[in-house]
Amino acid sequence: MADLVKELAVPIQLADLIVKAANEAYSFKQDCQELRCKAEKLAALLRQVARTSNVPYQRPTLRIAHETEQVLEKTLALVVKCHANGILKRIFTIIPAAAFQKSSMQLENCLGDVSWLCRVSASEEDQDDEYLGLPPIAANEPILCLIWEQISILHTGSLEEKSDGAASLVSLARDNDRYGKLIIEEGGVPPLLKLAKEGGKEGQENAVRAIGLLGRDAESVEHIVNAGVCAVFAKILKDGHMKVQSVVAWAVSELVGNHRKCQEHFAQNNIVRFLVSHLAFETVQEHSKYSIATKKQQMSSIHSVLIASNTSPNPNDQRTAQYSEESSSKVAHPLGNQAPNAMANMVDNMAQRGKLQQPPHPPNQRQQTNDGRRNSSTTKRNHQHQGQVSLAVTRESESPALKAEMKAMAARALWQLSKESLNICRSLTESRALLCFALLLENGHEDIQSYSAMALVEITAVAEKHPDLRRTAFKPTYPAAKAVVEKLLHVIEKADSDLLIPCIKSIGSLARTFRASETRVIKPLVKLLDESEPEVAMEASIALNKFTTTQNYLCDVHSKTVISAGGAKHLIQLVYFGEQMVQIPALMLLCYVAINVPDSETLAEEEVLIVLEWSLKQAHLIAEPSLEYLLPEANSRLKLYQSRGTRGFH
Repeated sequence: MADLVKELAVPIQLADLIVKAANEAYSFKQDCQELRCKAEKLAALLRQVARTSNVPYQRPTLRIAHETEQVLEKTLALVVKCHANGILKRIFTIIPAAAFQKSSMQLENCLGDVSWLCRVSASEEDQDDEYLGLPPIAANEPILCLIWEQISILHTGSLEEKSDGAASLVSLARDNDRYGKLIIEEGGVPPLLKLAKEGGKEGQENAVRAIGLLGRDAESVEHIVNAGVCAVFAKILKDGHMKVQSVVAWAVSELVGNHRKCQEHFAQNNIVRFLVSHLAFETVQEHSKYSIATKKQQMSSIHSVLIASNTSPNPNDQRTAQYSEESSSKVAHPLGNQAPNAMANMVDNMAQRGKLQQPPHPPNQRQQTNDGRRNSSTTKRNHQHQGQVSLAVTRESESPALKAEMKAMAARALWQLSKESLNICRSLTESRALLCFALLLENGHEDIQSYSAMALVEITAVAEKHPDLRRTAFKPTYPAAKAVVEKLLHVIEKADSDLLIPCIKSIGSLARTFRASETRVIKPLVKLLDESEPEVAMEASIALNKFTTTQNYLCDVHSKTVISAGGAKHLIQLVYFGEQMVQIPALMLLCYVAINVPDSETLAEEEVLIVLEWSLKQAHLIAEPSLEYLLPEANSRLKLYQSRGTRGFH
């Protein structure tokens, strides 16, 4: 309120100065008197607005006050020029005749704007039912008044009216990016966040959806994050209704997708942990064949965590878990079949019996205080436990379609959050997320499968760039890593799914994690080089390049596997007849194989040396930066072992 009165004080003072300056004018007196009359009316209306400006939503008033202040400044400068009372001053003071007409028209528009403010700011008793119309300030942007009206409803309306107002803003933000910008500029984000935090189910859903639609660019997302969206979304994901939680997950994916720098803000508010919890709900619980680790055991790796809470689709892991259970069962516990906590229970029982044998005595004040605190904390814990049980029951009672939608949106949000973020990817690999993605990749609905595959692409891409994450999260012996690889290979071997390309990318990113004996990974990729779509063949070539590159410690072994799987023949066809998008990665792969295994008899029989020499004569291949040094090196290395005119092993 004080800030608004302060903003209105400046245009009021300017209007009073115009009145005074118009009375002292020596030239254009009639025009100045016309401007004086309008300035007097404007000052009176501004004072009326200042007296009645107790509305919570003050953005229209501030905007009109700012526009009015600019017009009054120009008008005052014009009237001051009319103070010249000498002949020479009048000659050298140039005042266009159209300037008074322009100022008069601008003041008239300001009168219309402030009059509209007076009608809007009036109490409900003073307002009539007639349409208030549009102020002149909204002549070029008619939608501005509608935005003001809906945001004002978000401030002062009932819960139902607020929900309708948020729904209207959803329609506006969806229809036009410019409208979304206006909603943010006119202060629509704070009341939307308040409705998302305190409103009903429908109101929360509309408010969250509007926020997701408003974050169309980095600047808008930055504004929304600074307004406190992370804390509000975290609260909903923890305690809200599943339908609203699903929309929140979608909104997170939209905001993060449009502004990558806000990832850490969401992670710091436990958004990642809540999303993983929703993803794991009724996903990993069904696979509980891992042995249960006792509290005394130290779970220092993801393998131990998964053994404690998840399952293994691999029979070898089941046998390992069974062996662990049998081994642990052979060690006799001091309490027999009782659990380790039985000792504590026994001590409590003995203490209780000791208390019963002691003569009763009245407790002192300190004991009463301690008992009260203990009872209070116990009651608080009971309430929290009851809330968690109630939330779990509510989640279980939701429809399968809503549960599937929740999982899909959670996977979508985690996909966007994991892009190029080492910290978030590390959090995901240390949780149940990897196993969830692996299971959903096979058993989920179409959207869930797609988003899970894309999330694995981003996580494995980060692991490819960071060896520490790759070694800790994708160690071949870890159950979650084994499950991910098994599902990825299953999709690649079938080669008839929309998930094929993401799975190829993920396997390629994990190339350095596979052992020399893992030939089953390379053979399906080589098979995709033959008679596949250009995009599939390109991705398969790129993935195989990561196996055979000289930076891979096992490049020689993997290159031999590519040759034995018939890769040389397929690569020659792609180099000669493939499209450029496939030709370049195929030629790179052929070069790596030739460098790693130059003495291969198969390469000699397939006349790979001739292919390389032909490639050296192609301008578009020589100009490719990735082939600039690789192609000549492969050609020279192959010449050391093979002769152009002779086939056979050398």
